[in-house]
Amino acid sequence: MSAFSRLDRAFQNAPLLPLTNCSRYVLMSDCHRGIGNSSDNFLKNQHLYFAALEHYYRQGFTYIELGDGDELWENRNMKNIIDIHSNVFWLFKQFDQENRLYLLYGNHDIVKCRKGYPAKRCSTYFCTQSQQMQPLFPSLAFYEGIILTTDLLPNSRSHVSLYLTHGHQASLLNSTLWPLSRFLVRYFWRPLENLGILDPTSAAKNYHVKSSCEIRLERWAQENGRILITGHTHRPILPEKPAHYYNTGSCVHPRCITCIEIECGHMTLVKWSMNARSDSTLYVAREVISGPVPLYHLEAICKEKALSSHRPIQSAP
Repeated sequence: MSAFSRLDRAFQNAPLLPLTNCSRYVLMSDCHRGIGNSSDNFLKNQHLYFAALEHYYRQGFTYIELGDGDELWENRNMKNIIDIHSNVFWLFKQFDQENRLYLLYGNHDIVKCRKGYPAKRCSTYFCTQSQQMQPLFPSLAFYEGIILTTDLLPNSRSHVSLYLTHGHQASLLNSTLWPLSRFLVRYFWRPLENLGILDPTSAAKNYHVKSSCEIRLERWAQENGRILITGHTHRPILPEKPAHYYNTGSCVHPRCITCIEIECGHMTLVKWSMNARSDSTLYVAREVISGPVPLYHLEAICKEKALSSHRPIQSAP
């Protein structure tokens, strides 16, 4: 199966979420939450991430994670990740109770696509406030793709659809051959990474692999007349001019996390980082990297396609 076929498959049964001028979505990717050891790349940015997540919760955003949220290639047990980062999953639960949480899977957490995985691995967590086990989200679905579209709105004059997926489908090693890649990462590249030797097959760490992956993703979007937003390569992309391909970046940059906000009919690429005031006190700062880009500018490069094969679901705007 080709990369284009794998990307097509990601959206065959993708749920639809409404896209309006009142919609508030935040798209994050590649958190790679681990178990708190030296290989946990999320650990250094956990405070930035939680501060950003609290901000989006208070401001009424719907959180969409575009895959690789949890590092399940290096780690076997999802329960250990939930225990270590219980504050994150506690806030996820608050989002979920208000129907504002949607989680996609990527290559590093592709096991989440297995039937019954949430009930087996994500049903409970240990709440530090109550000091007892609490229900998490046993019935939450993990998706390969999601589509944000104006086509759900009656009498809508605009036809803009944003196709969200992780982006690993563009790589044979990270999609079809993911068990082999997981084996190599878990038993070969992980020990070498601790010695400073990076995995040359990783789209996040090898610039040639990164560029090749992005070229395939952009070609698929152009040839299908679609607006594609992914993660996977860890490189944030949001051109000021209308384009077919965008990328959220990741939450494991050395000194910041990046994400894409969709609010008031605009897309904005933002960065969250630690900053210092004049009195040397530290605070978490939100900075616009690129945008805002009006969504109606993207309509001209979208083909009007029937989306009747996709299953609409309800979401808070």
